[in-house]
Amino acid sequence: MQSPFAHSTCPLVGREYDEARNLAVSMRKQPDARSLLTADRAATLDRLAGLDRELTGMVEAAQGANADDEHDPEGATLAFEREHSAALAGHAREQLAAIDAALRRLDVGSYGTCVMCGAAIGGARLAARPAAATCITCAARPR
Repeated sequence: MQSPFAHSTCPLVGREYDEARNLAVSMRKQPDARSLLTADRAATLDRLAGLDRELTGMVEAAQGANADDEHDPEGATLAFEREHSAALAGHAREQLAAIDAALRRLDVGSYGTCVMCGAAIGGARLAARPAAATCITCAARPR
């Protein structure tokens, strides 16, 4: 089947053509996007559950130990491990929110469109980051 953008009367040229073509390709691959997002969501939930168990274990172990981290030779290491695990859990929660937002965009038909500028998100970016909400141009902009 010939692309709807391939005929000579197509008003799109250059970058606009490439973005429209990438969007058309990504729209055809939406079932793949849903399965990637769903699998990523399950893996993120598993990772988050493991981190939560790890944090709970650290807190429970610390309750019976010396609570003075400042003077305990292992205190700084334990505090670092707790903070590191908490940061990883926070990142996993952010990733889960991004995946859920991508699934909502997929449901309403806006998946593959940059939430900032409205341009198509390239197929390569979506393949690498299925939950991406912005095109590479907007993602590269300083915040």
